[in-house]
Amino acid sequence: MTASRMPRHEGIFPVVPTTFTETGELDLESQKRAVDFMIDAGSDGLCVLANFSEQFALSDDERDVITRTVLEHVAGRVPVIVTTTHYGSQVCAARSRRAQELGASMVMLMPPYHGATFRVPETQIYEFYARVSDAIDIPIMIQDAPAAGTALSAAFLARMAKEIEHVGYFKIETPGAANKLRELIRIGGEAVVGPWDGEEAITLLADLNAGATGSMTGGGFPDGIRPIIVAHREGRFDDAFALYQRWLPLINHENRQAGLLAAKSLMQEGGVIACELPRHPLPPMHPETRAELIAIARRLDPLVLRWAH
Repeated sequence: MTASRMPRHEGIFPVVPTTFTETGELDLESQKRAVDFMIDAGSDGLCVLANFSEQFALSDDERDVITRTVLEHVAGRVPVIVTTTHYGSQVCAARSRRAQELGASMVMLMPPYHGATFRVPETQIYEFYARVSDAIDIPIMIQDAPAAGTALSAAFLARMAKEIEHVGYFKIETPGAANKLRELIRIGGEAVVGPWDGEEAITLLADLNAGATGSMTGGGFPDGIRPIIVAHREGRFDDAFALYQRWLPLINHENRQAGLLAAKSLMQEGGVIACELPRHPLPPMHPETRAELIAIARRLDPLVLRWAH
């Protein structure tokens, strides 16, 4: 079986933030409300335990709780991608098997890395993804992100799509993402089932023009991003441009100023969740950055500010 025969997922799959109490414990009621809002806001699917979910601040037991809670609560309403990134091949394979058992539609993982300097060569990266693929029966999305500090050429990604059974989706977040997507699609052909962009949609329009079929953004305003993707898919390029132009100030503020805390601040402001704080030692958002975020959002009237009312 090749990647081209895997189920196709496309559209907007935003990252679900992990919600905590003021003392840093998991807040599962807020977690479920965040999921309900994101589905109601038009998400085609969801992703849990990504970097924007503060996955690096969670224990393995908490990862399991979040995965199980979200998948049970979603109950098949939309597909859910579970991030299973880990340096170790065995651990990553075990995480991926567990995600599949709990009902994940796909797993997403960065190449193996640790800290600023621990990397492995291409041969080991290939074997890493191959071992995870051998352990599961659902698609794998390779996250090509600067956080991993690992160069993954379009040719190498295309080779893995062609040769590793379940590799077929790619979230490209590196500089020059559009050109890399274009090259990946050209070399990989039908083996590249899902060329996606990420990085909060800051390069969304260029990436859609390059052939991206999906986008993984922050979770605060899927209702703003989805119409851009739909308009572009339907060939209404002027509409896509106008919509992107409208939402770009908020996209930019999330990407360049507020970061992974943007979704939770918007959700708390709108009454979706109880607490927007990250888990220590990540500091809370600067009050002025937050005020600017909310002011920009109010001009756009996203569902997140109205949903709970």
